Amino acid sequence: MPDEPLELGEISLPDWHAHSDKMAEVGFLAIARRLPSLIAQAMRMAWQASPRDTVATISLNLLGGVFTAFGLLATTGVLTALFNEGPTPDRVMAALPSLLLVGAAAVVRTVTQAGAGWAEARLTPQIQRASEERLYGLTSRVELVSFDDPEFHDALERARGRGLATADWVVSAAVDVVTAAVGIAAAAGVLGILHPVLLPLLLLAVLPDAWAAVRSARMRYSTMYGLIPARRRKWIIAELLADREPAAEVRSFTMRRFLLRMYDAVATAEQDVMLKLVKRQTITRLAGEAFGGLGTALVYVALGVLLAIAAIPLAVAGTAVLAIRSGQTSLASLMFATNRLYEQGLYFTDFLEFCAEAERRLSAPRPAATPDGFERITARDVTFTYPGAEEPALREVSVEIKQGEVIAFVGENGSGKTTLAKILSGLYEPDSGTVFWDDTDLRQVDPEQLRRRTAVIAQDHTRWPLTARYNITMGTDMGEPALHAAAAVAGADEVVAGLPHGYRTLLDRRFKDGHELSGGQWQRIAVARGFHRDADLLICDEPTAALDARAEHALFERIRSHADGRTVLLITHRLASVRYADRIYVLDHGKVVEQGDHATLMSVDGLYADLYTLQASAYR
Repeated sequence: MPDEPLELGEISLPDWHAHSDKMAEVGFLAIARRLPSLIAQAMRMAWQASPRDTVATISLNLLGGVFTAFGLLATTGVLTALFNEGPTPDRVMAALPSLLLVGAAAVVRTVTQAGAGWAEARLTPQIQRASEERLYGLTSRVELVSFDDPEFHDALERARGRGLATADWVVSAAVDVVTAAVGIAAAAGVLGILHPVLLPLLLLAVLPDAWAAVRSARMRYSTMYGLIPARRRKWIIAELLADREPAAEVRSFTMRRFLLRMYDAVATAEQDVMLKLVKRQTITRLAGEAFGGLGTALVYVALGVLLAIAAIPLAVAGTAVLAIRSGQTSLASLMFATNRLYEQGLYFTDFLEFCAEAERRLSAPRPAATPDGFERITARDVTFTYPGAEEPALREVSVEIKQGEVIAFVGENGSGKTTLAKILSGLYEPDSGTVFWDDTDLRQVDPEQLRRRTAVIAQDHTRWPLTARYNITMGTDMGEPALHAAAAVAGADEVVAGLPHGYRTLLDRRFKDGHELSGGQWQRIAVARGFHRDADLLICDEPTAALDARAEHALFERIRSHADGRTVLLITHRLASVRYADRIYVLDHGKVVEQGDHATLMSVDGLYADLYTLQASAYR
């Protein structure tokens, strides 16, 4: 139905400007007050990336400003000698010493500016690397529950997008601001020496441009900030149209026209917002340039009046003209750099704020030693609620797992099985209640070290774009026997045997010589990954979802044989696979409603018996 209204959800137009008030409250003085802080933050990041190049950049730019002022002052001597009375050759000879000083100052200034540019160019890749390491170092360490928080995702989107990309730009803009400010200081110092009246008049020529530049930057940031949800949705739709995985279903369900309509709706709305932004920015820029031209005219009128009343000599007036033009050039550079620094600084602040928020989400140091193993795992009155959820996913759940047991969690979708497993393995922390490995409270243990004692075979496992070897070993090196043993237990050895380069085959067709696996083959690789870990606690979360009946039966037989002496936590909807579990916990709406072995639960004739009977009847 081509005329059917589209449900665009979070990217409806009013939501795009949900954060506009944040920027609307920022005025010119607030921006001026913020620039020193931005410069300090940029210089701090530059110093962390390379102290040597940072010192070289700043010192050489300052030195260039000193020689700019020296050259302007030397110009006064040149003009004074040329405007004196007497034969022209004599005047030229009298001006020659000052002229040599002007030339020397220009050469030194050029050399210092080239050196400053070289040092700044060296800083750029170092800052980019340092900022990327900081961001991804934090995102890989934050507590797992952060990725279930929508606000965290929005902040991450801003930080990874413009925020990360602008780190080196902010430093570059900060250096440009400092350089332009030094140039202005040089020109202003010369004008102040020549005649104090010229200095305040010079400001009239640039304040309107400053206002226009800052206002334009604020408009752009406010718009871009509001467009984040829309651009994220447009990117998702674009991936559906161009990515390999959904390509088959896009064609089989004839989704092309529908997706293009949705993409066009989002892109058109975004385009309308951007066109309005361009119009407002153009009007602002024209107003700034008009008032800036008026200010420049006033400067030259004032200079003419000073000459007319003989307040300054002609040579000084000539130097003043050069100083004014130099000052205007530096001021124009300052306005451009300030505009760039302020705009990019807003995105850079998003990056810094996300890093600060991510650091608050890191686990605090834990005093207790990580247990080498356990005799039993005990959860007592565990309650857990996902960020933004109204109802808890788990409600006062208590379970016990003894070393060497095979325990099963069963229940309908949304009952809390996977959530409870993640809490038992230390991936989540409960809102209330406690989890013990023997007598050790998991809240007191370093989660990174605890996770080395657990292994997870997940239904939604990651298909790593790595070789078959690394997809199983996950970067650990326990030797060839451990690798082959894990692959054999999972049946992944048969998969690897069919690969063109064996364990060295890259499992991603997007790369040269890459190879793609079927869903069942990937499942076997994921199972081998869990077995290779040789952990105290092995969590199998729907490990056979992509396997056929024969492969599923074989895998469960291997899990039972491999579990000899190990502790296995099995989560599955296929209840025939849990008949031989030592104990079965039945969850319903976040609560444990039944527990016992298969025979006990069938005799109770409760939820487990109902689900088991329902599944069994399908095979009769």
